[in-house]
Amino acid sequence: MSLDIWLTLFIASIFLSISPGAGAVVSMNYGLKYGLKKSYGAILGLQTGLFLQTFIVVIGLGTIISKSVMLFNIIKWLGVLYLLYLAFSKIFEKVELIEEEKTINKYSFKKAYISATLINLTNIKSTVFLVAFIPQFINTQSSMLVQFMIICLTLCIVDTVVMTGYSTLASKLKFLVKDVKAMKIQNRITGFFLALAAFFVSTAKRA
Repeated sequence: MSLDIWLTLFIASIFLSISPGAGAVVSMNYGLKYGLKKSYGAILGLQTGLFLQTFIVVIGLGTIISKSVMLFNIIKWLGVLYLLYLAFSKIFEKVELIEEEKTINKYSFKKAYISATLINLTNIKSTVFLVAFIPQFINTQSSMLVQFMIICLTLCIVDTVVMTGYSTLASKLKFLVKDVKAMKIQNRITGFFLALAAFFVSTAKRA
């Protein structure tokens, strides 16, 4: 892959990651509630989901998904339902003022990682986008494996940096979790944006 093609990929990856979505909501939620260090479980999960999505596109299943109505709709609505489940869980979550130490102790790296992985993995809109996005940077005369590794690493590294930025920004507002009213507002805002992400996923159409 030539330098100019990679730079185009790099810039496109930045805009892709910065654009608001479920990943950004998750990163900010963990940063706000648990702080930057604890948010890395979710960020790692998001990158695992992104890596698996890219791998699916690489082996051709992304194209199959984009052409199979039934498979496309199954994955799309599973993603929508999962995001709505997370949204309503947040909106109706019982809020109580808990000492920061107890809040941190409630954190589960495994739960954060699995939840974030599923969020990205079931985002069919992202999969279809990658089906259209990745081929633009492929040179059929060069090693496909090397090119796909470059694309995958670029996407994941850029997304990790951007999601870390979202978590860092949110962690600066961590004082909000020390107020019950503010916590309720934060949960409803998080739930709203997760529901909004579910809506956008539901509008995805086959490419």
